[in-house]
Amino acid sequence: MSKTWRPATQLVHGGTLRSQYGETSEAIYLTQGFVYDTSEAAEARFKGETDGYIYARYGSPTNDMFEKRMCMLEGAEDARATASGMAAVSAAILCQVKAGDHIVAARALFGSCRWVVETLAPKYGIECTLVDGRDLKNWEEAIRPNTKVFFLESPTNPTLEVVDISGVARLANQVGAKVVVDNVFATPLFQKPLELGAHIVVYSATKHIDGQGRCLGGVVLADKAWIDENLHDYFRHTGPAMSPFNAWTLLKGIETLPLRVKQQTQNAAKIADFLAEQNKVAKVIYPGRADHPQADIIAKQMKGGSTLIAFELKGGKEAAFTLQNALEIIKISNNLGDSKSLITHPATTTHKNLSEEARAELGISPGTVRLSAGIEDTDDLIEDFAKALAKVSA
Repeated sequence: MSKTWRPATQLVHGGTLRSQYGETSEAIYLTQGFVYDTSEAAEARFKGETDGYIYARYGSPTNDMFEKRMCMLEGAEDARATASGMAAVSAAILCQVKAGDHIVAARALFGSCRWVVETLAPKYGIECTLVDGRDLKNWEEAIRPNTKVFFLESPTNPTLEVVDISGVARLANQVGAKVVVDNVFATPLFQKPLELGAHIVVYSATKHIDGQGRCLGGVVLADKAWIDENLHDYFRHTGPAMSPFNAWTLLKGIETLPLRVKQQTQNAAKIADFLAEQNKVAKVIYPGRADHPQADIIAKQMKGGSTLIAFELKGGKEAAFTLQNALEIIKISNNLGDSKSLITHPATTTHKNLSEEARAELGISPGTVRLSAGIEDTDDLIEDFAKALAKVSA
């Protein structure tokens, strides 16, 4: 495989393994285990003296193709495909910490991600400090002698804050900590955390990588040494493995990732501009707009905007619900990155378990709405918003 291939080519051809039948599409290897010609061959395989597969929980040809294709796109040495995005997040963090260690995490996180570091980790004696990730000084001041992991999303869910990944990586390197970046909102097409100095990247492949609402999946990417020393045994023994069928589905989805993300981003940018002009909208946050509070960092580390928009309606929860309920094309769903445009009210869905004070800290008000732009006709989407906004009380 040529390392000079550009992303669109990598995502169609990267990592492909063909059987003796020479199939065009990747094969699905729906098997739990593998057989060996001899007992000696089995022993050698388990000792690692010969290459090959042992058990589908550890890996399979279909999963291997997905992992290799993601590595090509991300610029990573190795990867492990997981059953979901949260399986990827949990594995990436927990495989490298123990009781007495310390995690520093940006406070602006998806609800389940925040639960892992704020609630789950402390149950096992792992300390956690949440910081306002927008200011590097906060990361620096949170460092302790036992700090082992920095964890962040950028852009964040749902308010699209941006964290200076290079700056956080410099701080982490000074104390020997590892930076884990959830790169879902940027996609691997618009942001390369490893190139910016991060050590581990995670994705919910359920989102843009599948992109068509079909299956769950996740992936952890890093250098081979880190995966061998930290993730390998954790992955084998705790079993967050991806189904080969899901891996095959994701391989099909990833072929069209550049086409979908391009259209979604164009739609999001135009919708953001439209919403910014509406008097019933208090504010719009979109990484592609010049008025984003961190436009300078976005210009430095992102190659494009986003498929996501956050905006706030002046009428609070009542206005948000009225808008969402009046939409015809755009569907109410807490998922994102889909070919279909999806909208959600974070305060009552993805971030409902946070306290009112915690939501306010993150900029999630009762009127905050998150839109995931799809690939529909832009004018149809804008007309859908216009009609729905007309039903919102001024």
